[in-house]
Amino acid sequence: MNTVAATPQATHALAEHFRAVRGRSLALAAPLSAEDAMVQSMADASPTKWHLAHTSWFFERFVLGSQPGHAPFNADWHYLFNSYYQSIGPAHARPQRGLLSRPSLEEVRDYRRRVDAQVIDLLQRDALDGEACNQLLLGLHHEQQHQELLLTDIKHALWSNPLQPAYRDDLQRSTGAAVPMRWLPAEERIVEIGAPAWPAHPDFAYDNESPVHRVLVPAHVLANRPVSNAEYRAFVLDGGYRQVAHWMSEGWTLVQNEGWQHPLYWDDALEREFTLGGWRALDPDAPVCHLSYFEADAYARWAGARLPTEFEWEAVAQTLPVQGNFADSDHLHPCASSGENGDGAQPLQLFGDVWEWTSSAYGAYPGFQPFAGNLGEYNGKFMCGQWILRGGSCATPAGHVRPSYRNFFAPSARWQFAGLRLARALA
Repeated sequence: MNTVAATPQATHALAEHFRAVRGRSLALAAPLSAEDAMVQSMADASPTKWHLAHTSWFFERFVLGSQPGHAPFNADWHYLFNSYYQSIGPAHARPQRGLLSRPSLEEVRDYRRRVDAQVIDLLQRDALDGEACNQLLLGLHHEQQHQELLLTDIKHALWSNPLQPAYRDDLQRSTGAAVPMRWLPAEERIVEIGAPAWPAHPDFAYDNESPVHRVLVPAHVLANRPVSNAEYRAFVLDGGYRQVAHWMSEGWTLVQNEGWQHPLYWDDALEREFTLGGWRALDPDAPVCHLSYFEADAYARWAGARLPTEFEWEAVAQTLPVQGNFADSDHLHPCASSGENGDGAQPLQLFGDVWEWTSSAYGAYPGFQPFAGNLGEYNGKFMCGQWILRGGSCATPAGHVRPSYRNFFAPSARWQFAGLRLARALA
C-alpha cells in the first residue's frame, strides 16, 4: 500500500495491510523455538524475539504514543526495544540483545497482540489523523525490513550452531538454469533518479530516495544477469582470495585476518552451501550470494569489469516491472533464471534473488531532507562508510522495493543475500 489514509476506504485498506504485515512476521517466526528466538550470533545481527518486539515498539512509540492518554505497556521496554533513536531516549546496546531472556517470547507475542488490538481499534474508529497514518505506513515498511533481517539473522545463528539445523525443511528448490551472460549497451544520457518526497507525494518512498534529480549516466555496458555460483567459483579456484591485486586494502586485511577463502556459507570443498533449508548442493546456475562489497568488487576486477553505479542500475530498473524471486515465492534462496524472461537479451533478475552491490557510496542526494521529527534518524545519520545495494533479494517481501529503493550496508557485511552484476565502460 502506497497511499496515506484519508478516507474510510483508505483507512480500511491500511488496516488490512497492517494485519497482513504483522501476521507475516509471526509466520516467519513460527518455525523457531523460544531458544532459537533468543539467539544472537554476532553483534550485527539481532534475535528473532527482539525483531518481533522492536517492530511492535515502533508502533507503540510513534503511533499509539501520539494518542492522548496512551499509557506505556511497560515503560522499561522503551529502553530494551529502542534501536537507535537517541532523540527519544537511550537504548539497550545492540551487541547485548541476546542477553534479553526476559521478557519471554510469549510476553513479546502478547505485547504484539495488545499493540495490534489498539492500532486496529483506532483505525476502525477512524481516530488516527493524517500524520499518525503516515507514521503507521512508515512502520509497516520498517517491519518489512525487519522481516528480511529476521531471516538473515536466524540463518547466521543456525549456521553458527554446531548442529547447523535448517530453519525449514520444506522450502521450494530452484529448477531454472542460467542464461548465457551478455553485455547490454547503454548510451550516454541524462536520467531522472530518485522518488518524489513522501508524504507530500502519495507514493511511499524513504527519505533517502528523494528528491528526484537529474544525473548524467556515461555510456556503459551492463551484464544481463547477476554473477552465478559457477562463475564465482572459478574466481575462487583461480586463487582470487590469495591475490592482493584484486582487493581493496581494507578488504584484503579482512581476508587475511578472518581467513576468508570463499563466500560465507560455502563449504571448503566448494560443493555445498548452507541455506535456510539446511545444507544443499551448490547450484552452479543460481546467483552467488552472501558476498561483502569487497568480495564483489574483487571479483569484478578479476573479471576485467567493475560494479555498476547505483545510477546505471536505476536507469535500467525504471524500464522494468518490479517482479522476481522475493520472500513470498517461498524459496528463501536465490534461484537460477526460469527462462520466462527470454534468452537474456534483456536484463534479468534485477529484482529479487540477490541484492546487488553497486560502486556507489551511500550519501545524500542534492537537496535531501530527512523525515520530520524523531524519524529523521531513520536513514540520514548512516550516510558515512556504507555502500549502496539495489533490487531486493529472495528474503525481501514482495512489494517492498521499487527502482529508486536504496539499501545500504557496511562494505564488510556478508550475512545479507548480496551478490553482484558486472558493468564495463562502453568500448
